Amino acid sequence: MKLVLASYGTRGDVEPCVVVGRELLRRGHDVRMAVPPDLVGFAEGAGLATAAYGLNTQAWLDVYRNFWTAFFRKFWRIQDLRKLWREMWELSDQSWAQMNTTLTSLADGADVLFAGQSYQEPAANVAEHYDIPLVTLHHVPMRANGQLVSILPSPLARSAMTAFDWLAWRLNKKVDDSQRRELGLPKATGPSPRRIADRGSLEIQGYDEVCFPGLAAEWAKWDGQRPFVGALTMELTTVADDEVASWIAAGTPPICFGFGSMPVESPADTVEMISAACAELGERALVCAGSSDFSDVSHFDHVKVVGAVNYAAVFPACRAVVHHGGSGTTAASLRAGVPTLILSMDVNQTLWGGQVKRLKVGTGRRFSATTRESLVADLRRILAPQYATRARALGARMTKPAESVVKAADLVESFARSRRFA
Repeated sequence: MKLVLASYGTRGDVEPCVVVGRELLRRGHDVRMAVPPDLVGFAEGAGLATAAYGLNTQAWLDVYRNFWTAFFRKFWRIQDLRKLWREMWELSDQSWAQMNTTLTSLADGADVLFAGQSYQEPAANVAEHYDIPLVTLHHVPMRANGQLVSILPSPLARSAMTAFDWLAWRLNKKVDDSQRRELGLPKATGPSPRRIADRGSLEIQGYDEVCFPGLAAEWAKWDGQRPFVGALTMELTTVADDEVASWIAAGTPPICFGFGSMPVESPADTVEMISAACAELGERALVCAGSSDFSDVSHFDHVKVVGAVNYAAVFPACRAVVHHGGSGTTAASLRAGVPTLILSMDVNQTLWGGQVKRLKVGTGRRFSATTRESLVADLRRILAPQYATRARALGARMTKPAESVVKAADLVESFARSRRFA
């Protein structure tokens, strides 16, 4: 079968689709990937034929971070927010248009079009244009439900998510209508989540059911259309792994701080804060720089700064993990069975922070609102023995990565065959 997988975002957004694509390729299928230009090398390194899709992620990451920082910290500065908002949507519209061109070419003759969590709308339009089955992959439960927004009663949370779908559709209506007109499709009359579900698409949930108690029961009415497979990750080794393992073994288990692909505004200030908080608590700190430049930060005896590491190998050797709340990093910390502190930089990450708090295996706070004092208080809280006990118990219930990818690939194959002969 010819399978086209399209994923947009940072490395954490793209990796789950690459994992599934690599497994489908291993099974003998003709697999084509579409990813952001600056991640083409990553996908090709997994052996996948890959096309550039949308803009470079670095073109919008700083704007994205600045918008959410301003939104949470200085929401009254309306002019600044409006300027950043316009910048974000201009970049989004440019990406959308480029995605349509790429997908229209790649998906011609495909048996299935598979879309990652971001920008499912243009992929859904192309799938409708060619009348081919659509598979979507979700890192969090983004379809309306009563479990994700844990601070609200279930009926209100479900209504809020439905309203958000409608708002997102209205905000994207101009570019959505333009794409559909170019593809010869009629104007859409409702939000894309409803259109995707109405076409009978397979909506794979790439996270563990155990992370959202009650969600499987709530979605039972979809009759297998939204299956849970667990988080999808390659668990790649890095050149720093052996050095980090030796440093960890030479002392007490550290607290690991990771920021993934989200750029930290001031690496120097961040390391100063981490160093001071850990010194007060008598802990060592391992700082994983991710995409931020930590090369000019101060050096402290109890703090080690490294680049990329294999989270699957490092997290279980730590007392706790502090990170930005990306779906992949959150899954890795939960699988490791250690307490988690999420210092979020956007809304999706904030939702994961609320979820680890709900599960009582950690807590969350906005990164922009974090100080040395709050960091000390949050770490003291999650380092309490009961958090470690609950984290270990939850970790034992998480799906193993090898099982997750087999489940996902089986679902895609089965869905494609059922739709081919329907």
